[in-house]
Amino acid sequence: MNKISVIGLDLAKNVFQVHGVDSDGEVVVRKRLKRSQLRQFFANLEPCLIGLEACGGAHYWSRELAGFGHTVRMMAPIFVKPYLKTNKNDRNDAEAICGAVQRPSMRFVQPKTPEQQAVLHLHHARRLLVRQRVALNNHMGGILSEYGIRCAARGQSHLPASASTDSKADRE
Repeated sequence: MNKISVIGLDLAKNVFQVHGVDSDGEVVVRKRLKRSQLRQFFANLEPCLIGLEACGGAHYWSRELAGFGHTVRMMAPIFVKPYLKTNKNDRNDAEAICGAVQRPSMRFVQPKTPEQQAVLHLHHARRLLVRQRVALNNHMGGILSEYGIRCAARGQSHLPASASTDSKADRE
């Protein structure tokens, strides 16, 4: 069996698709791996270049595979799409990723640390809560107008304290 030099790995929830080529570009491995088999497969593999699409879980798997000595590169899915030869499925996606990661002009995504991901998730959660609060306040204003109560001023601070999500009673 020829030595694998580049792998395209299509990430999924439970079943991953691996497409590996040697230094001549000949296909050496093309297989499906379950989540439980993925670490063992890459732990037993000599260090090589692994390409991933930057998607959910990609930063985690990038760190895991780099821990085995592999060089891991993530790409935005929009940059992998032109390398897809035929219908979109996991096997063809892995082949396209393998082809794209070898391009010298390809732009790669820097993997994030768990701390960086935690901060991003915190900001996203706060943004979600603010959006939900604004939507709720707008809804409440609409309900009040249905009963002839007009709220001229906009914003949470102009709603009655009992209706506000940030009332004094809530803070205590």
